[in-house]
Amino acid sequence: MNVVAPTWTAWLAEQAAARESSGLVRALAHRGPDDPTLDLAGNDYLGLARDPRVVAGAVEAAERWGGGAAASRLVTGTLDLHGDLERELADYLGQPAALVFSTGYHANLGVVSALADRDTLVVSDAHVHASLIDAVRLSRAQVAVVDHDDVDAVRRALASAGSRGCTRAMVLVESVYSVLGDAASLVELAAVCEEAGALLVVDEAHGLGVWGPGLVATAGLAGAPHVLVTATLSKSLGSQGGAVLGPQAVVDHLVNRARPFIFDTGLAPAATGAALAALRVLRSSPDLPLLVQARMRDLAAALGVEPSVGAVLSVPMPSPTIALAAQAAALDQGVRVGCFRPPSVPDGVSRLRVTVSAGLPDDAWTRAVDVLVAVVKEHAGSTP
Repeated sequence: MNVVAPTWTAWLAEQAAARESSGLVRALAHRGPDDPTLDLAGNDYLGLARDPRVVAGAVEAAERWGGGAAASRLVTGTLDLHGDLERELADYLGQPAALVFSTGYHANLGVVSALADRDTLVVSDAHVHASLIDAVRLSRAQVAVVDHDDVDAVRRALASAGSRGCTRAMVLVESVYSVLGDAASLVELAAVCEEAGALLVVDEAHGLGVWGPGLVATAGLAGAPHVLVTATLSKSLGSQGGAVLGPQAVVDHLVNRARPFIFDTGLAPAATGAALAALRVLRSSPDLPLLVQARMRDLAAALGVEPSVGAVLSVPMPSPTIALAAQAAALDQGVRVGCFRPPSVPDGVSRLRVTVSAGLPDDAWTRAVDVLVAVVKEHAGSTP
């Protein structure tokens, strides 16, 4: 009996219905430039995206260099501005060299796919970003996914590299995991990797800025030849883009082999100028990370949950539907928060996603906390 394949229209309708029945519908929400809502949903951890100094950096760069880099970095798209940003990023994070990509996603995609191949064993923490998961798939490396922050499991996986026929090994972790808000055991992981001759790749997307130069530097691992750092410029630095930081030899290899770098247009001048200005503000304002850390402790205490090491606090909700209802209730009172829902959460538990920001004035922050306490009290005990 021949079975006729469903048309694309029918398939898309089935997919939409499945999302609807599971409470997992996502949609774009537009906002204007003067939105009065208190934003605790974005990633502008230090409040620098609209800082006048950062905006001025973007404007100056656009006026000097134009609207775009106009070519890939290997053609004519490498601007002096890119070099300035790379040097200052490397200096701040204590790394020998840096390479700027157009997004943090591309930075993760580039470093893994260019360094790993079929002869490589990639040991990946179960909670890493989707960009790292996609990078491993693109690299076609052998992969061992280990339990979250299980150093012994990493050690065992690395010990199996030879029996798998692998000549090199790489371990993928995040310095701060965004959903659970915990920190990786970086010192222990670095020691295990050094012992095994493996490379440790640390995604500092949620660590840079919240912890100054990040947790790799805080742990005393900056500049270690077997530790690489990836970072995004779109969170604490309030701009756009990503970077890979580590030995010059690695940067040189990426320039020659990282397809997401080679075949992509260089980071736009405005974003580059904004990131550079934000980095300089961060370096001159060590109070900004301290404010984020203090607000995180206070908010977690008010909501009765464990504080995050980073700037994103997740508050468990009974179901995706209730999480959405709580999000809507907060928005009705002028506070925008996000949602963690499957498949974005590693443990399948839906949560409110609350971003702590140093950018809100004290009175606005106090009002936001009061709203969230009331909303969580009303919804956290609801029946799924």
